[in-house]
Amino acid sequence: MNRQEFRARCLSRPLLLDGATGTELMKRGLPVGVCPELWAVEHPAELGAIAAAYGASGSDIVYACTFGGNRAKLEEFGLADRLVEINSRAVQIAKESLRNATLVAGDLAPTGKLIEPYGDFAFESAVEIFREQASALLAAGADLIVVETMLDIQEARAALIAVREIAPAAPVMVSLTFGDNGQTLTGTDPVTALVTLQALGADAFGCNCSVGPEMMTEWLRALKPYSTIPLFAKPNAGQPRIVNGKTVFPMDAAAFAAHFPALVAAGANLVGGCCGSSPEHLAAAATAIKNLPALPPPRRSVNAVTSMRGTVFIGKDAPFAAIGERINPTGKKKLAAELRAGKLTIARQFALEQTQNGAALLDVNMGAAGVDEKYLLTAATKILSTLTPCPLCLDTANPEAMAAALRVYPGRALLNSVSAEAARLEKMLPLARQYGAMAIVLPVTDGGVPETLDERKTVALKIIDAAERAGLARDDLVIDGVVMTASSAADAPRVTADFVEWCARDLQMATTAGVSNVSFGLPAREQLNLAFLGLLMSRGLSAALVNPSVSAMMDLAAATDALLNRDKNFARYLRRFAEVAPAATNDNAPLGATNNKEKSPREKVYACVIDGDDAAITGALQSALATATAQDLVDAALLPAINQVGDWFEKKIYFLPQLMLSAAALSAGFKFLEPLLTKSVETPAAKKIIMATVKGDIHDIGKNIVCLLLRNYGFDVVDLGKDVTAAAIVETALRKKITVVGLSALMTTTMTEMPQVIAYARAHGGEHLQFMVGGAAVDETFAAAIGAYYAADAVAAVKLAQRLTD
Repeated sequence: MNRQEFRARCLSRPLLLDGATGTELMKRGLPVGVCPELWAVEHPAELGAIAAAYGASGSDIVYACTFGGNRAKLEEFGLADRLVEINSRAVQIAKESLRNATLVAGDLAPTGKLIEPYGDFAFESAVEIFREQASALLAAGADLIVVETMLDIQEARAALIAVREIAPAAPVMVSLTFGDNGQTLTGTDPVTALVTLQALGADAFGCNCSVGPEMMTEWLRALKPYSTIPLFAKPNAGQPRIVNGKTVFPMDAAAFAAHFPALVAAGANLVGGCCGSSPEHLAAAATAIKNLPALPPPRRSVNAVTSMRGTVFIGKDAPFAAIGERINPTGKKKLAAELRAGKLTIARQFALEQTQNGAALLDVNMGAAGVDEKYLLTAATKILSTLTPCPLCLDTANPEAMAAALRVYPGRALLNSVSAEAARLEKMLPLARQYGAMAIVLPVTDGGVPETLDERKTVALKIIDAAERAGLARDDLVIDGVVMTASSAADAPRVTADFVEWCARDLQMATTAGVSNVSFGLPAREQLNLAFLGLLMSRGLSAALVNPSVSAMMDLAAATDALLNRDKNFARYLRRFAEVAPAATNDNAPLGATNNKEKSPREKVYACVIDGDDAAITGALQSALATATAQDLVDAALLPAINQVGDWFEKKIYFLPQLMLSAAALSAGFKFLEPLLTKSVETPAAKKIIMATVKGDIHDIGKNIVCLLLRNYGFDVVDLGKDVTAAAIVETALRKKITVVGLSALMTTTMTEMPQVIAYARAHGGEHLQFMVGGAAVDETFAAAIGAYYAADAVAAVKLAQRLTD
């Protein structure tokens, strides 16, 4: 099956996916603690019976049992050398057990590792792992690939890129797992994930696991207006509960299936089940959606760019988008010198300042003389995409640097730029297509900038035609007005304004401009820039490269948006100017530590933690030690800063990537101060805690994050790892005289081990032990029922551990 055939089938009627596999394997004898994929292929009758049951229930697509079949997961069982065998056999068993009309999807799932920059797992390593598994699946005859249960948009991108590189024509479905807050573990919302992944080449996008069908219905309604590809949903059969020591899902087949017409009406083209669903659930769902129409994607393209944590629409009545222009070494000697030294401290500072001052996107240019531009642009892309919620506009004429940066960017970037110059046209358009970027179109030829309006129109149409032939849509492009200085060509500003108006009105395309070029060589430049921005916005300008620190420029843009009705009900205008609007403070501004005032040495230390700048914190501490003791800096800067980060994390102002960066900065700060603290002050003994993922569960991302944060808060953490028996946990606690134990479980099939650990403790001298539990399937009700405390996330775990160890 190719991508076109897959799309046609999805739009012919709502398709039915399968349900849970793990729980069905357990019903048929899968022991706890073994590799499910190996056990399944070694028991082909049992695995085949599950596939056949889903086929008989009406499932159009059945997932092969390869969820944990990637090298990273198989290595944990010593099975990496059997990867091809296990994946191939799983596909073969499914195909042999199903009718010809039922498709088999090769299943790619998380590696269990955190990808750089907030983890230590290289992006290319993830791509290679998925490439290896996908190759085995497709060679074995899988009809399509499904990438599922992804917690991180970057890992989802790695899997999708891997499949596209080995099988450009293979259909690929991608689903992420969103919490009940509507975000992934790393802070990506469903619309942002959709815009990113459909541009990158996904053939269907959806959500699976974590929540029930009601919440997924809401997400689908939000997604459908922006979809260019089919959508799908695989909800759980409700929130799991423990009854008589077993995991039970509250929705029976009838209750589960009753939600499926609403899922289809909200826009799902494919529906199925995740945890707690069975062939009986899917059979009921098949009846519920029978004869319902499939709603096609409403759009062919979307004029939006994304970061890891948000989406910015450009053009088509969207608000004006200020593209922060400051991360560019041209005319900035200090920045250029720092880049030549391989440092990004000033770039980080500019990113934070521009974000705080209202930039919608950030232009990133590393083109200084004497630098390795490919290395620097890639490094800047990794760190800035984690540091700020603003999407990045990657600005380089070097195709190799552009390709490297686009590859690791965890969103949909804006490529700056594509001109009609032969070399740029031939090399940049394929990169925009390959990595799903929007692109700035610059009507410039090998002969230079066209002077007249008609000449610019001709060149613009030439580039647009080439872009469409390369597979890009007009919504994927932003046309640059090409601003020339008024002092050298008096008619140039009018030509630019007329050109912008033609692009916006006649072509219905987004536009941008480098506004400040108009005033070069003239006095009172700010006044000319302001006047020109207002003129261009009145002609339809969608975005512009500006300095957001110039408040008059941002004020003018906000007021003009309101007057042009691009700011519905004056909402943003009122937030900016109304007297009742609160000023940005550390309580409501995620970048509140960074501002334009000169900071004291202690404030600089505080800012390094807030901004997650582990590279600068040592220097900041060295300076601060001239006027403060090491203990003062811990008490008045480091700890208040990480507490502020924790507060923002709880309020969903900060997300996991920022939390990890701040934790790394804090750790670097403590490491630097540690010798001084030991000499100058008698420090209390560190509080101790045991952390473990319970028996049968090999997922430990969440546990590892908690361990990292606990250590950064001064805890002595005994990390027992994953798949740990009750006896090992309790015996370690008793031997080391540790009274607080943290238990983690990701899977609904292993959360039942948590009460077993507590029961073992009560029966073997551990009545005094206190347990805190967490994980995707765990909630406060479950924790209370088994006699434990509940931690919803890493910050909550730290606060709970502090309370339990006081």
